[in-house]
Amino acid sequence: MGSKNKLKRFKENETFDNVFQPTRAELVDAEYQYKGQWNKIVFKNKNPLVLELGCGKGEYSVALAKKYPNKNFIGIDIKGARFWRGAKTAIEENIPNVAFIRTQIELIEYVFAENEVDEIWITFPDPQIKYKRTKHRMTNSQFLKRYKHVLKPDGIMNLKTDSEFMHGYTLGLLHGEGHEVLYANNDVYRQEGSPEEVTSVQTFYENQYLQKDKPITYIRFKIN
Repeated sequence: MGSKNKLKRFKENETFDNVFQPTRAELVDAEYQYKGQWNKIVFKNKNPLVLELGCGKGEYSVALAKKYPNKNFIGIDIKGARFWRGAKTAIEENIPNVAFIRTQIELIEYVFAENEVDEIWITFPDPQIKYKRTKHRMTNSQFLKRYKHVLKPDGIMNLKTDSEFMHGYTLGLLHGEGHEVLYANNDVYRQEGSPEEVTSVQTFYENQYLQKDKPITYIRFKIN
């Protein structure tokens, strides 16, 4: 994507009512105005709040929002030029129950209040395979603690990935730390019993993986 195109998208994001771009200082140095108030101020209802972390183009968030109009969805990514597509689609198609936040996942506890979130999706994250990149894996112990803080006590986590390494690493960590694995599948399109929201929504990159015959894996779990 050219730099002119990126700048155009950044500018357009600033005009979208469904895009929020807090600075680090706004989050860390003060109480963020929407923290604990997302449903009340932004969505104006009491529906369950669902996050997609590392949402990319926002395809999953938008598709789930269309599929489940009685839930509120927020896609989070640091790359605003990517989720511009999802935000624009939501506006064009008048999908009121989805929004996007441009921030780092590490700051999630500054964006949401304790027990504010009902469910979290992590879709096709970078597996960070090298050992020295362990701290960047989105299902490592430190990240799980952050998610647990914002999730309600019965909150659900979902990991969907094409990386067998990420699938295995996460399962091992969950079992090792005593978290509750509700469902695990190492090939959701070939094995029966996969949840519908896992197989009925496919991103652009997921379609590419499937064309290459790469298995898509999924884990549904609770953080204890």
